[in-house]
Amino acid sequence: MSAGHALLVGGGHAHVAVLEDWIANGLPCASASVLSPDPLLHYSGMVPGVIARRYRKSEGTVEIAALAERAGARYIAGRCVAIDPDAREVRMEGGQALEFDIASLDTGGVSAAERVLGHDDRIVAVRPIARFVDDLGRVLARREPCRIAVVGGGAGGVELAFALRNGDGGDAVTLVTGAGGLLPDHAPAARRLAARELLRQRIAIASADARIENGELSAGPASLEPVELIVPALGSDPPHWLGKSTLACDEAGFVSVDAHQRSISHPFVFAAGDVAARLDWPVPRSGVHAVKAGPVLAANLRALCEGREPLASHKARRAHLYLMATGRGEAIASFGPFAAQGRWLAALKHGIDTRWIAHYADLARGA
Repeated sequence: MSAGHALLVGGGHAHVAVLEDWIANGLPCASASVLSPDPLLHYSGMVPGVIARRYRKSEGTVEIAALAERAGARYIAGRCVAIDPDAREVRMEGGQALEFDIASLDTGGVSAAERVLGHDDRIVAVRPIARFVDDLGRVLARREPCRIAVVGGGAGGVELAFALRNGDGGDAVTLVTGAGGLLPDHAPAARRLAARELLRQRIAIASADARIENGELSAGPASLEPVELIVPALGSDPPHWLGKSTLACDEAGFVSVDAHQRSISHPFVFAAGDVAARLDWPVPRSGVHAVKAGPVLAANLRALCEGREPLASHKARRAHLYLMATGRGEAIASFGPFAAQGRWLAALKHGIDTRWIAHYADLARGA
């Protein structure tokens, strides 16, 4: 017996795989809806390329609304502000309530910038990504000299620093890595390549924790002023509405899920991507793992809707391939202890990213 109504909350990377399954195999339930504030998914892997003007903005998007229509689901333009899993209800901005029998959350997280750095009008938060691309475009469109500080020394921060240096506004870029230094979770070989390329592109490195006090951005004891734009690549916090629900969450506030992406407290609720925390196995919050979780989520949603026990699981490898575009036609690869740099790696990254986008573009068009 199929479930009554399935609700996908958020148009993230994992949910596009669910919609692909529904297009290919039909709805596993009587009816379904997709709630998302944006009809487009901005693919995170191509955002640095958009900033560096290697791609047009439209080339890095997937049409969530079109995929939902092809799958036979209703697309609802709106933002989730509350979930009551006991009443099986999601509430939108404006107060409208959406009921569900089975729900899946893939909303992404929210920016951690204000919590970590403090408030500053010069901050352009990376999350949500759609707003980031638009807000950054408006700032850089002024065509004025722009001194930029990218805060965060991980792969995301490094790639954004390269992109901003080679885009419209990167007159002077400083990468504030934090006390952990450059690429702290990567091998020395990758750190050396990244440091060499940052030096080559005249991107300054500040290896201290950033803070904003009295309107001044500092790294350790050193002031970084003057700065016109602050881009924090600091990871994500959970959406505030999760903490007000009865869903079990980890200490950081993300939805606690099992190996099957299912809530440990409410087995008819699933979660994937930045909003979820796997309890059985450490899975980094990144676009690549959200993509890999998609087919697992699709299989388990179908199983539960059809009255079967979810069985599919995705176990992340201990070593992950990272491809960081330099903004100048090359990429730096980091995989466990190995690292390399070259144009062929940029071509590899381009192929991976554009094939993923093209696949879902074809699905949305019915090709």
